[in-house]
Amino acid sequence: QVKLEESGGGLVQAGGSLTLSCAASGRTFTITYMGWFRQAPGKEREFVAEISWTGGQIYYGDSVKGRFTISRDNAKNTVYLRMNNLKFEDTAVYYCAGQGLGQRWDHWGQGTQVTVSS
Repeated sequence: QVKLEESGGGLVQAGGSLTLSCAASGRTFTITYMGWFRQAPGKEREFVAEISWTGGQIYYGDSVKGRFTISRDNAKNTVYLRMNNLKFEDTAVYYCAGQGLGQRWDHWGQGTQVTVSS
């Protein structure tokens, strides 16, 4: 009932910047938070950032604080992730996620690849 679609991934050199987008459609009224997760080869899924649909609550994972910025455009039902000062260690598949009324991340996009060259 909820569809999430990521875009904006690609190849970038270390120290560069990239912006990811996530467009939500369907029953978006069930979503309380939108977030970003990532998974690198050989590693577990990692929390990156989240933002509430209403209010100004924002949280970041420790590894991206000070470098990444999450934002939203409610009129477009879109969430963004601005990634600055990218490192090789940021290379991963980035997934957009939605948290529903059950307070769990139960809506997921298909992911977009971010590759940082050193």
